[in-house]
Amino acid sequence: MISLDVRIERLPIAGTFTISRGSKTEAVVVVAEIRDGPHCGRGECVPYARYGETPEQVVALLLGLEREIAEGLDRPALQHRLPAGAARNALDCAFWDLEAKRSGVLAFRHAGLDTLRPLVTAYTLSLDTPDAMAAAACAAGRPLLKLKLGGTGDAERLRAIRLAAPDARLIIDANEGWTDDTLAENLAVCAEVGVELIEQPLPAGADERLRHIPHLVPICADESVHDRASLAGLVGAYDAVNIKLDKTGGLTEALAMAQAARGHGFSLMVGCMLASSLAMAPALLVAQGAEVVDLDGPLLLARDRDGGLVYEGSTVFPPSPDLWG
Repeated sequence: MISLDVRIERLPIAGTFTISRGSKTEAVVVVAEIRDGPHCGRGECVPYARYGETPEQVVALLLGLEREIAEGLDRPALQHRLPAGAARNALDCAFWDLEAKRSGVLAFRHAGLDTLRPLVTAYTLSLDTPDAMAAAACAAGRPLLKLKLGGTGDAERLRAIRLAAPDARLIIDANEGWTDDTLAENLAVCAEVGVELIEQPLPAGADERLRHIPHLVPICADESVHDRASLAGLVGAYDAVNIKLDKTGGLTEALAMAQAARGHGFSLMVGCMLASSLAMAPALLVAQGAEVVDLDGPLLLARDRDGGLVYEGSTVFPPSPDLWG
């Protein structure tokens, strides 16, 4: 008899995490577990208010499928049963994990990969004053820094961070926080200090504006892109897309989306929400083919779950089967 368990978990963040939309001190995740006899598949998602999701709604949506799962709902059918989003992500990844546990074949092999390589991930710095972000960049000592921007004074932040970390590669995430008035100046300063990629400078829905300005630095869609259906309309406005499993609705769509994005000429970034290693593990499969990897969620927590991913500096290693896959 196949059964489903769903629960909300709260994971403390190391300090405070701040972006252009606000601050938080804990990550709230939903964990789905599918049990089939001795086998248990797990998946973790982060419901995101920006997309109209709450943990309670996601739990209710998943529990509403309990009977269908017991009667045989599987991963292919799930793609049509739920829309893209956090709820489908947790369940889709749980199905992948269960398939691996049942078969004794690791999930990456089910995905058609020959191996999983360790990858270098970006390390995120919260939005703060120029001096505070410069100090954090210096203290981090990471090869690839992701800077949360999106407020007044971003030019000063960028220059201060570059002075403090002259050798670090820099990418930035404005979280829709720039405007038509600040876009040109901020793009110019990004080029000046050697930023390699800019995520979502303008609000989703303002993508057309990006077709008509020089891309001094490659621009990556985040809030503007969710699944394969989002891609065609962004050609010419963006150079890259950020694939997050909480947006795509799981690993199944994320793998298909990565292939489709290449077909549209986009480069790939694989990102994450603030979550534990259980959420990062399936994303590592998609990240094998990405130009930019941003899977540092566990590094920003006060503590990860037991048996989590191994990070050596900014290098993240493949998961053990006990964690996922």
